[in-house]
Amino acid sequence: MARTMFEPVYQAIFPFWDNISEAEKEYICNNSKALSYLKGTVIHDGNDCSGVILVRKGCLRVYMLSDSGKDITLYRLHDGDMCMLSASCVLQTITFDVLVDAEEDSECYIISGSAFASVSAQNSEIKIFTLETAVSRFSDVMWAMQQILFMSMDKRLAIFLHEESARLSSDMINLTHEQIAKYIGSAREVVSRMLKYFANESIVELSRKGIRIIDKERLRQLALQHG
Repeated sequence: MARTMFEPVYQAIFPFWDNISEAEKEYICNNSKALSYLKGTVIHDGNDCSGVILVRKGCLRVYMLSDSGKDITLYRLHDGDMCMLSASCVLQTITFDVLVDAEEDSECYIISGSAFASVSAQNSEIKIFTLETAVSRFSDVMWAMQQILFMSMDKRLAIFLHEESARLSSDMINLTHEQIAKYIGSAREVVSRMLKYFANESIVELSRKGIRIIDKERLRQLALQHG
């Protein structure tokens, strides 16, 4: 039953799937769960090995939390994306904690971290895939840190709006100022001021529905500017 549900998806996303044994395929599927999370649910609190998370539908936010309670968004996971950093028992060299919560109602497949680690220990292909996936996410983390540490606020906001518009294939972005602040590691008041500036420059239009981009070329120029 479990294998019938999970195998078609795993076969599509895991390059090693066809090269592992039938027993190992069975073991991974039997140690997988299909779970649904309501918006705002904390999926991984950083204190345990929650397992390998595959997003089937929805959006998850991966972030770090300081001792003072300030959080920094590292990256977001959308349909088809996978999170390895929530499986500390698979990547034991990771010495920092990340948290994962549901940004919207989401459906996920979760593979037990201990089960995935057990199969990985016997298969170099799985180890390589795991490391490559983690390295890819570390690149996202470094990009987030680069923006926060070295980029001006107008450029960071322009990059976010430009990328979000491209991802959604829409000029309308239905996010609150507070959500955007979380995503780019800033304060809501700062984001609101910068959006007001963008609106005064006729780059965006602000309304209760969200943010509508009305000058894509100007936004792109801001995203590409130096500094």
